[in-house]
Amino acid sequence: MGMRNSEELKEKPQLKRIKTLPSSSSSSPFSTNSFHHIRRELSAEEEEEEEEWNYPSFLGATTRRRRRRIIRPPSPSPSPSPQLLIPIPNTNTNNSTLSSSLITTPHPPYNHPSPLFYLFIITCIVLLPHSAYLHYRLATLQDEKHRLCCDFQSCSFDHHASFSYYFLNTDTRTLAFYIVLFTLLLPFILYKYLDYLPHIINLLRRTDNNKEDVPLKKRVAYMVDVFFSIYPYAKLLALLFATLFLIGFGGLALYAVTGATFAEALWHSWTYVADSGNHAETEGTGQRIVSVSISSGGMLIFAMMLGLVSDAISEKVDSLRKGKSEVIERNHILILGWSDKLGSLLKQLAIANKSVGGGVIVVLAEEEKEKMEMDIAKLEFDFMGTSVICRSGSPLILADLKKVSVSKARAIIVLASDENADQSDARALRVVLSLTGVKEGLTGHVVVEMSDLDNEPLVKLVGGELIETVVAHDVIGRLMIQCALQPGLAQIWEDILGFENAEFYIKRWPEVDGLCFKDVLISFPDAIPCGIKVAADGGKIIINPDDSYVLRDGDEVLVIAEDDDTYAPGPLPEVRKGLYPRIPDPPKYPEKILFCGWRRDIDDMIMVLEAFLAPGSELWMFNEVPEKEREKKLVDGGLDVFGLENIKLVHREGNAVIRRHLESLPLETFDSILILADESVEDSVAHSDSRSLATLLLIRDIQSRRLPYKDKKSSSMRLSGFSHSSWIREMQQASDKSIIISEILDSRTRNLVSVSRISDYVLSNELVSMALAMVAEDKQINRVLEELFAEEGNEMCIKPAEFYLYDQEELCFYDIMVRGRGRREIVIGYRQANQERAIINPSEKSVPRKWSLDDVFVVIAKGD
Repeated sequence: MGMRNSEELKEKPQLKRIKTLPSSSSSSPFSTNSFHHIRRELSAEEEEEEEEWNYPSFLGATTRRRRRRIIRPPSPSPSPSPQLLIPIPNTNTNNSTLSSSLITTPHPPYNHPSPLFYLFIITCIVLLPHSAYLHYRLATLQDEKHRLCCDFQSCSFDHHASFSYYFLNTDTRTLAFYIVLFTLLLPFILYKYLDYLPHIINLLRRTDNNKEDVPLKKRVAYMVDVFFSIYPYAKLLALLFATLFLIGFGGLALYAVTGATFAEALWHSWTYVADSGNHAETEGTGQRIVSVSISSGGMLIFAMMLGLVSDAISEKVDSLRKGKSEVIERNHILILGWSDKLGSLLKQLAIANKSVGGGVIVVLAEEEKEKMEMDIAKLEFDFMGTSVICRSGSPLILADLKKVSVSKARAIIVLASDENADQSDARALRVVLSLTGVKEGLTGHVVVEMSDLDNEPLVKLVGGELIETVVAHDVIGRLMIQCALQPGLAQIWEDILGFENAEFYIKRWPEVDGLCFKDVLISFPDAIPCGIKVAADGGKIIINPDDSYVLRDGDEVLVIAEDDDTYAPGPLPEVRKGLYPRIPDPPKYPEKILFCGWRRDIDDMIMVLEAFLAPGSELWMFNEVPEKEREKKLVDGGLDVFGLENIKLVHREGNAVIRRHLESLPLETFDSILILADESVEDSVAHSDSRSLATLLLIRDIQSRRLPYKDKKSSSMRLSGFSHSSWIREMQQASDKSIIISEILDSRTRNLVSVSRISDYVLSNELVSMALAMVAEDKQINRVLEELFAEEGNEMCIKPAEFYLYDQEELCFYDIMVRGRGRREIVIGYRQANQERAIINPSEKSVPRKWSLDDVFVVIAKGD
């Protein structure tokens, strides 16, 4: 300091000596935080030297003082400091102690509040109520002084007491006015300076917390948002608090500007809040201002209350409309999922509940409730007292299952989705797992619609004894084969599976205990017994048992009846067996069958055909799958291609909807043609049915053109033993001596199929819906259907009348049933030559009528 050049000081009398700042590679020289950090690291001597100023010599001698440093609290925002200091290297060639200088650059002003400002605010907040309190205490002490003086000056007691009361009352109104004024100003102060509160706290604690934090206003707003989001009654509580605060605050304000007591002021405040017109009669400027303000707040509160009530009502209506409310039912049928089979399923369940006056069906699907109800309304079907309740939700969520009272349902039906087979079965498996996880347990059984037979064991393994599976693809495939070998069988299965006509029932009848089965067979005037549920064998169902089987205690009877309450055992009728033709079943002849299309379970269908057909039969497979891949797919499906003994596979590649490809086939030589729902389009019901119908029409047209050139001797030999069966011959001639079976997925396509004069058809979705409804009503029926659809055991057959009677013989139906027992068959119905449909379980079984050899009978017989 003492060695500085005097000339340089004269030239620059007010120049401040500033130490050169070291550069830093980690921070920019323009960073204000880096600048302050460097200044804090300077030593005490350097700070003292730095803070000294050169005083001009011409002003005389002076003492050197050190400038007091003022540490300002850090700014809450990361904005730069008011001045930007840029170090500039010194370009002077002379040896100077100043190596660099700082150029002060102007910066936009930043209004950083001073600590004195914060201190002033705190002082106002604390001292204002305190001064009012001291004023109140002074008035109280003065009042006590006047009371003491009353003991000596009783004459002036009334005057001083009234004065003290007026003074005290006036003071409390002033205090109320201050409180009201302070309460009005407090929100504005908090909104303006709430973010500075943490900095004030740090200043009072003398801590330097430079950590970046969320502003306090944002934190408060976030806490309020969370409070309203978590607690459902937060809005009501907030409205109640606002109402009480407005009444209290308004009463305090009225007490400050009027001469009424505080209780009266509160009551007037409530009337202003409840009715905005009550302030019209007020007098005085202050009272009118306060009353108008309270009335305005009351209108706002009641508007908020009206909005909350409106929102609550709308939310409740939307909950009902969207199907979110809970279903409180018992002994209802629960359907999980949504598919094209739902319409037919609802129809069958409604018919089944007709005898009990209707029931309740609950549908839980991921569709919207309005859409489900609209689709059900489009069915235009009379549900006959049955209520259908729709709920929107996922069967995979336990909360949604609980919402539809899954534990109290008497039957649960899990529908297959419209996805491919593996995805649909995987979803069904997850639904079964969800059902097994219901804590309350399941009262009823579960019927699961499966898409692939290979996935059935896994679902049964998970579900246990409560699970009954219906493999839709497998059922339809087996049924198509049976209908192809026996035309007219599809109509019979529709009558038996549906609830509109006769169906299967199992019931306990103590009246028939001790009777042999041949007597039980003719003991029911309004039903036809078909089997026995043996109690001693664990409830095993035996279809078509021996005549010598004697019913024991606990055994139940399997019958075909119109309804479960329409039949009962009666006295044994008089029957005459008489003499009848002893014609054996005709031998099987080789057949030629065509498959148009490719199904997932086509390997299972081939195995069924292998069991049904005679040796030497041919199966032609016509589809778009390359021939090299077919054998691989069949082997992967479990079929031993080289182990087939009765049928020979013939492969042809082509598109079944292209006429040129179909004309390459010998369509006039096939005994049966099965048009399958192709695997490539089975996800689209409309597309699949369109292809099936187009293939059907093309085959019919090609056959009709080739008919004049067809060798008449090449007609099928399958029905050579049925020389008098006009109905079966008619079914053959309907499609140019080839029985055409078309797999139809949509019930609306049924009318188109009938117009096309198809020989026979299979209504896939409707038949599967019937089977699901029947198993849902009684899970034991699933054992019966599994045996009747299998290639082994008993099956449904159509037999000619020449097996049981002579032409024009007069017999009752009981007589024919007894003769059928001689062939180990159960006759369940008939179709006369002049009738269009077969009659299952005829009503007047004991009334004789004449029979023709052109009639046919429907029987349950042992398979070959």
